[in-house]
Amino acid sequence: MQKIAIFGGTFNPIHNGHIHLAKQFALLLGVEKMILIPALMPPHKQAKNLASAKDRLEMCRLAAAENLFEVSDIEMKRQDLSYTSDTLRELKQTYPDSELYLITGEDMFLTLAHWHEAQTIFELATICAAPRSNSGLEKLVDYAKILQRNSAKTIIENIDYLPISSTMVRNAVKNGKNIAGLVPPVVADYIIENNLYLEQENE
Repeated sequence: MQKIAIFGGTFNPIHNGHIHLAKQFALLLGVEKMILIPALMPPHKQAKNLASAKDRLEMCRLAAAENLFEVSDIEMKRQDLSYTSDTLRELKQTYPDSELYLITGEDMFLTLAHWHEAQTIFELATICAAPRSNSGLEKLVDYAKILQRNSAKTIIENIDYLPISSTMVRNAVKNGKNIAGLVPPVVADYIIENNLYLEQENE
């Protein structure tokens, strides 16, 4: 069966931490495809200073091209809240002979039991996560046991994390600081050329 990894998120913007996590899981899982899926309107959080769907999609495409990833706009086409269960159903229809792996960050993994149609997610994909804090690994392992009792398949990997966040990137841009090292160079160029993230974020 073809192994396909799905990495969704707001990607506001996509940064080197995202890329690092995707590359490491692609290697560890031995996947044939790594698909980045930017969300139109994330249901799990209020995104501050959200760049347009078009800009976030293009930044993902620029970053993906350098890393042989693919990018899908299936969540953006829905023009509504982006539910992971719907995305996995659609991907399973497109790739019926595939084995799906859902890549999540630490924070998102620790809320999975409360996601929309969580049981459908567990049925359609193996859930993968890595820590983003010093205490993260233990929390992920403990929560994985809870999910496994609900028939979820999980993979927790202790991947070295890069201390980068999208908020950090947006704040650096707003304050006129250099974002080299935080995002791929092509993404940095796109942010500057399109004057993204210059507005003050509303708390």
